[in-house]
Amino acid sequence: MAKTVNVIVTDDLDGSEGAKAVLFSFQGASYEIDLSPANEAKLAESLAPYIKAARKAGGPRRAPRTAAVRQDRAAIRAWARDQGIAVSERGRISSDIIAKYQAAH
Repeated sequence: MAKTVNVIVTDDLDGSEGAKAVLFSFQGASYEIDLSPANEAKLAESLAPYIKAARKAGGPRRAPRTAAVRQDRAAIRAWARDQGIAVSERGRISSDIIAKYQAAH
């Protein structure tokens, strides 16, 4: 026996079909609402003057660690031990040790 299941996402305001999730934040709380394209446009239009006058919040984002940095941990630890530098078996490697390793290579 075959089944076909259709999921219809409806607008949380007016019940119209074809809605999608829209995320927004206000006063430190995050919200998600399903809106049709028309209601999403209304929300965007309503918020436009506030967004235009506002500034983006949040500090600078850290660059993601590259695979090379992750893979070199074992090599950095081995090099540090060979140099007589104390380094833990697990966890974070100090930036000082990483800098010395990079300078040596």
